[in-house]
Order: sequence, then C-alpha cells, then structure tokens
Amino acid sequence: MSGPVRLALLIVAVGLMATGGIQVSHAAPAAGSAATLGAGPAPAAASAGGAATRSFYAERFSRRPTVAAMTELGRRLFFEPRLSASGKMACATCHDPAFAYGPPNGRSTQLGGPDLRGVGLRAVPALRYLQTVPPFSEHHFDEAVDDSVDQGPTGGHGWDGRADTAHDQARLPLTSKFEMANPDMETVVAKVASGSLAARFRAVFGDDVFADPLRGSTAVLLCLEVFQQSPRDFYPYASRYDAYLRRQGTLGPAEQRGLALFNDPRKGNCASCHPSQIRHDGFPGFTDFGYNALGVPRNHALPANADPGFHDLGLCGPLRTDLGAHPEYCGEFRVPSLRNVALRRAFFHNGVFHRLEQVLAFYAERDTNPGKWYARGAAGVEPFDDLPAAYRGNVNRAPPFGRKPGAPPALRGDEIRDIIAFLETLTDADLLKGSTRGRPAPAPGVTARFARSSGPPSARRRGRRGPDRAPSGPGAGAARSDG
Repeated sequence: MSGPVRLALLIVAVGLMATGGIQVSHAAPAAGSAATLGAGPAPAAASAGGAATRSFYAERFSRRPTVAAMTELGRRLFFEPRLSASGKMACATCHDPAFAYGPPNGRSTQLGGPDLRGVGLRAVPALRYLQTVPPFSEHHFDEAVDDSVDQGPTGGHGWDGRADTAHDQARLPLTSKFEMANPDMETVVAKVASGSLAARFRAVFGDDVFADPLRGSTAVLLCLEVFQQSPRDFYPYASRYDAYLRRQGTLGPAEQRGLALFNDPRKGNCASCHPSQIRHDGFPGFTDFGYNALGVPRNHALPANADPGFHDLGLCGPLRTDLGAHPEYCGEFRVPSLRNVALRRAFFHNGVFHRLEQVLAFYAERDTNPGKWYARGAAGVEPFDDLPAAYRGNVNRAPPFGRKPGAPPALRGDEIRDIIAFLETLTDADLLKGSTRGRPAPAPGVTARFARSSGPPSARRRGRRGPDRAPSGPGAGAARSDG
C-alpha cells in the first residue's frame, strides 16, 4: 500500500470508514509522485487504540459528515478563542501556523488559564508531522530497524505519550486549568452550540448534534482531529531536504557535511532517534516516536521548579499516572520531530534552551564539560540536576554522550554550525518567511542563564535497557497540567 493511501486511512478515516461513519473523498496520488514520496510510514492499526478509540469512532450522527466539511470546521475551531475560559486563547495561540503549529515566541512554556497568567509545566510541541504517530506502547517492534528487538516505549501524543490519538490530545488543552481552562467538555460543547459555528455543525452532523453532550463533544473533537490530518496544513513535505530526496534539488557543502555528521554514529548520532532517510516508502519524519532520558538542566524559570522536591519525570509522572511503577522510565520524554526545528525558540520538554547552538553544544559537551550546564552545589557540579539521584542511571550515555569530563567534545564548533546548516534545510517552504533565523531576543519568561550561551535533540534511546542500566527508585512530583 502506498504512503498516501496509508495517510488517507489514518486513525480518523480508518475508524470511521470501518463503522460507516464517514465518507473519504481524498484521491490517492499516483505511485512515484511527489506526494507519494512525501508520505510517511503507516501508523499502527486503528484497533491498537483499544475499545475507547473504537467507541469514539462509532457512528452516532444522524447525518454522515464528509472529510472536507470536518476539516473546514476543525480549522475554524482551531482559531476560535471563544472556546477558552478567558475568551482570548485559541489553539492557534500556542500552535501558530507560521511556526509549524508550534509556539510563536521564546517562552519556555506558554501562558494560559482563565486570566492568561497560568504558567505551564512543559514547552509547547509543534503539531506538524504527527500524522503517523502510533498509539503509545511499552513494547514497540520496528521492521525498519530489527523487528525482533523490543525498542521499548514508543508513540502517543505529547511529551509523555498519554494521549493515544489526536482527539485525545485535543481534549487535554481544552480542559487544562493552565491552558484553555474549561471545566469539562460539556462547557466547550455549550460554547460551540451557542456560537457562530452552530448552524454549520448541524448542517454537517445533523440537527441533533448537540442533543447530548457525548455526541456534541465527539463532533467537536473529531473535527479538530480531522483538521490535523490535512496534508496541506500538517504534512506538506515541502522543505529543501524533501526536494533533495526527490532529486529535485541539491544541498550546499556545509549542509552536506551537516547531514553526514547528523548520520554518523560516532559523531552527532542524531539519526539513531531522528531517522533521516526514506523508510517504508515514505519520507522521514525525523523522529522514531521513542523515549529518551537526556538529563537536560533544570529550568529554574519555571514556577513549579521553585519547589526543590518537584521533578517532571515524563513517562512516570507527574502528568502521566499509569507508569509510576516503572522507575526505569523516569526522566524519559518522547523524541520530537526535527522538521521545522530551526523555527523553534524553546527546546526540550522544559524549554530550558532557546537556540539550536545551545542544544547542539549541550549534546557535544554535556559529559565533557558538565560545569557549563549544571548548577554547582556544596559537593561541586551536580550533573543531571533535574532528576532525583535514584533515576540518573536512566540517562542516555550513547554517542555523542558518554565521554569523560575534560575530554574533547564530540562535536567541534564548525561541525555544530554544519549540522545547523543541515537542520535549516528541514524548514517547509511555506514557513520560510516566518523563519526566526537571526534569533530575536528571548521573550519574557525564558531561562536567563541560557539566553545567550551557546539546539535539536540527537540521542539514542535504543540499548538503554542493557544490564548496565539498573532500574531506579520510586517517586514522582506533584501534578500539573501540560502536554
């Protein structure tokens, strides 16, 4: 099955077609076309989401909606500030289309809540190129690598993968007290039912679409999900690197050197988690959707971190609550896509860095020069200071990490510049005018310590379950709400 056909049969369309609940009118491009080459690998089967996912897609509307109509409604919902408690915050406030549906500023986390003063816990992720993320699983087998090897936790939306589908993900910010701050989905549905989109919803789903809260919330979340499967908006595969893979363009010398360093397992080793080559007949998403503990520095600009006992441990809490009995997961966060990464100004789950140069320097020098990155305590520099000591054995030490303090860094300054030159080729053509190349000064709320120091994740989570990686102790911090 070709990539575009897989994309047309993503979780939304597959589930709804299986129950007769939707009419798909997307035409599959011819094999070998540019669109075919741009499509990513197929997601896991719709049944992987479990009974809850199948129930969501059950036919419950008196009128059968079309993909085009739901995409239109989803787009309008995405830009509608009335859906928030403040009446001033839309999905697009934090997920700006000009920044690959990511944050438009350099804040470590974004502001929200009823008065738009609530400070989130985690950096806002970009929403482009998530169309093939599989539902979360603790055990993932990838035929493109070695389907006999358990790759460990993989998939799900958000930094901790706790939302299996795009509609599950959409529900989280709508009802988070630190984001759009609605008390429940019924409140959201009531706003839609009394707003300017009500007539259109009735025309698309039937006059009784708001007759009960479940039907109304399903319609709202489904429209947001279908909109996020729009190829034009969310996976155009329109970067210079895509043209290079199609043999329709070239890379300059620095970009070619950067690509080689990106792929080299002895240097950047970035491709071990951010695959850069065509796989499964589709273009690379620059993420394997896996999880990694990188030991990034604590972000003291976040209010939650004023409590020295609080730690954001990713998979094992505090926002995700079902994996707390797995101390070997503590400190692991999902690997993001590096597509359009040059547009970002807040990196890693806690937004501690604000420039690509910083991130790559961290990868190169985390272990060789820990004093550059971590605070100094009574006993000296404390590496991995955002993790309790019991979990520091979970931190990835594969290249470019793993060198001794005082050793030469894995990457020189000129090599870092070459990798950044390559990463800039991953920006989609429609976003180039919104590029933040030149890096304006960080917005209020960024981490002062790193605002001027010398960007994209490049680590390896595979092999982290070897005998040298013993499970660590228990515990997680207090709960906050974020992605």
